[in-house]
Amino acid sequence: MKRERHGKIIELIGHYAIETQEELADKLNEAGFRVTQATVSRDIRELKLTKMTVGGKQRYVVVQEHSRQMGEKYIGILREGFLSVDMAQNILVIKTVAGMAMAVGAALDALHWQEIVGCIAGDDTVFCAVRTVEDALPMMDKLRKMLRE
Repeated sequence: MKRERHGKIIELIGHYAIETQEELADKLNEAGFRVTQATVSRDIRELKLTKMTVGGKQRYVVVQEHSRQMGEKYIGILREGFLSVDMAQNILVIKTVAGMAMAVGAALDALHWQEIVGCIAGDDTVFCAVRTVEDALPMMDKLRKMLRE
């Protein structure tokens, strides 16, 4: 039953822009799977689903294992070099350890976050262009949260 439910979850998030656990639980119940929010929460963890911003809205997506491993390497680079982040309109100004800005900028680019258009790095500062002004503050929060974990 669990395998079938997991398969259905992958199918559902591929077809619908599902933003919440409750929305996913509703879709599963409509498909004949009797689930609670707690079950959906466990399934999301087991499937290693993540939320990404697509078209200005958050939605669940599947992260391939290779991508996840590489993502962890890039996150490690970010953790080693990151000092602080501030914003100016849709530009994140990221301060790094001296000599780490290029590595931090490359790591941010390699993560392929939809909100980030690109990065320019100096020695200890990265200018990170975020797609919209509205995405800048949530992107700052996402970066800070990721680096705390």
